[in-house]
Amino acid sequence: MKKYFAEMVGTMVLVLMGCGTAVSLSCGVDTASVVGTALAFGLSVVAMAYAIGGISGCHINPAITFGVWLSKRMSGKDALMYVLFQVIGAFIGAGILYALAPESGLGANTIQSGISTCGAVIAEVVFTFVFVLVVLGTTDEKKGAGNLAGLAIGLTLVLVHLVCIHYTGTSVNPARSIGPAVLAGGQAMTDLWIFIVAPLVGAALSAGVWKALTCECKCEKK
Repeated sequence: MKKYFAEMVGTMVLVLMGCGTAVSLSCGVDTASVVGTALAFGLSVVAMAYAIGGISGCHINPAITFGVWLSKRMSGKDALMYVLFQVIGAFIGAGILYALAPESGLGANTIQSGISTCGAVIAEVVFTFVFVLVVLGTTDEKKGAGNLAGLAIGLTLVLVHLVCIHYTGTSVNPARSIGPAVLAGGQAMTDLWIFIVAPLVGAALSAGVWKALTCECKCEKK
């Protein structure tokens, strides 16, 4: 139960700090706000990785949990419980932000101006793929980055946000999108399906690619 609770707390912190920064800086208005928001999300992951990583692995993202499950690193039961508590944590984080700034939009993800639905889907699939691939690689028992994994993952999330904010506000995390969208309503709810489906597709692709990269074929053993 401790690992589920850790996932809830970690996701709550991610949503509160990341979306809270997006709200405080009016993300998207200028370059500084985009950089600040990207850093907030990345630093939140770094902080939680070293705070709860030893307890739950610090997924704090259903897409990561899905990729880890597909990679056969966790059971189906644990995967479902992780996702449940991640979503609960996201609601708590969004709820705190709603209490502080109810008319702010809560940093909820929406398709950005000038971007098509297809473009938004592609962006979320591709950037989730990159993010989860780094997670799978850096946390691999044999080929991973050890204690530096948390830093590498957090910096990758910064990079992903810097690129993707222009297209979708950057989700790559269904829980991060669900909590704020439900409380904010409006366009965020209309677009929510993108930020659930596309990250899971990206995670599935990353699991497949990582399996291919680490497959020890007979021809390679000779």
